[in-house]
Amino acid sequence: MKKRENFRPVIGFGSALALVIFTSPALAVEATPDSSMALSGGQDGTVFKSLTIEGENRVQITFERPELVINLDPSVAPGLTWGSSMDVLNRTVPDLTGPLLGTSSHLRSPYLIRPWLAAYQTGPVASFTPDLESVHRWNLLVVDSRGREVVQFEGKKNPPKKIEWDGRKQDGTMALPGLTYSYVLEAFDKAGNKRRFVGEGFQLEAYRRDHDNGPEFLIAGSQWRDAAKEARPGASAYLLETASWIILKTGSTDPVLITVTAGTYAEALALGDMVAAELRTLLPGDDSRVAVSAIAEPGAPIGGIMHIQAGLVKNEG
Repeated sequence: MKKRENFRPVIGFGSALALVIFTSPALAVEATPDSSMALSGGQDGTVFKSLTIEGENRVQITFERPELVINLDPSVAPGLTWGSSMDVLNRTVPDLTGPLLGTSSHLRSPYLIRPWLAAYQTGPVASFTPDLESVHRWNLLVVDSRGREVVQFEGKKNPPKKIEWDGRKQDGTMALPGLTYSYVLEAFDKAGNKRRFVGEGFQLEAYRRDHDNGPEFLIAGSQWRDAAKEARPGASAYLLETASWIILKTGSTDPVLITVTAGTYAEALALGDMVAAELRTLLPGDDSRVAVSAIAEPGAPIGGIMHIQAGLVKNEG
């Protein structure tokens, strides 16, 4: 059997050479003289006993690609010039809130409010329960341990079964805890006869009053220190409740004034600075919003008396 071959010449493409080879479908593989097996190129397949051979026609084209050269100067290319420093800064707007939100999403805020705390007394600071009949007029006078008048209640006919005192003095300021108070009740009948009753002494506990613009706290210095010692190394209930109500009722820029009255100026200033430092760690805003006022008053209770006023509070008289 003769082998038929069909070759086409080389086809040129520009400067590159490509060799195209076409294999004729009539091309057959010549078998040995003693074999009658032959493989035709146009057939899908020919089985030689246990061997199957499949043939196909192929065309291969090879191109030589030219070298790519980019002649570009980035210092003068449009869109790549640096421009001024402001151009560089204004190209992208910095994200100021994203990192903060990402951090605060898994960190516990130190500025938590705890309105469930009840270390401070609220409502009336003292209640009086006179039980008198046939009274034409009466008056109840509250005095402190120095004999100074603090507040007076009066009325006609029989006095009420309960007289509540909210802590305000006659001049509108707040009565200070840590002092001993007592009361005197006088009752007059229609004939002008007077009956006089002197009550037992009592002390005011730490208490809080709420105003439209902020809360107000009054506490003896000894109470604050004792609570701080018991709570160490944590914060005392007085400190947490004070900070919580200030955060809840005021803004982060509203002032907080700590007024301390003690026997000496140095004692008052030391207590005020200590409380201010503790509050600053729990209150948002600048530390300068917390100010201290020290007052030296002979005869003040040992340990001093503290008055914390948050916001622009006006005394009610």
